[in-house]
Amino acid sequence: MDLAAKNADKVDTVIDKAGDIVDQKTGGKFADKVDTAQEAAKNAVRKQG
Repeated sequence: MDLAAKNADKVDTVIDKAGDIVDQKTGGKFADKVDTAQEAAKNAVRKQG
């Protein structure tokens, strides 16, 4: 099992924070795309487990 998969909850938090920063920097202009990317990243981490 991969380190990221073992700590999926912590990685999810980091992914959420990164998305929030992108939304803040872009004024939410790409919020839907950021949300999609966040979910894809979270799913990829979970699949590694």
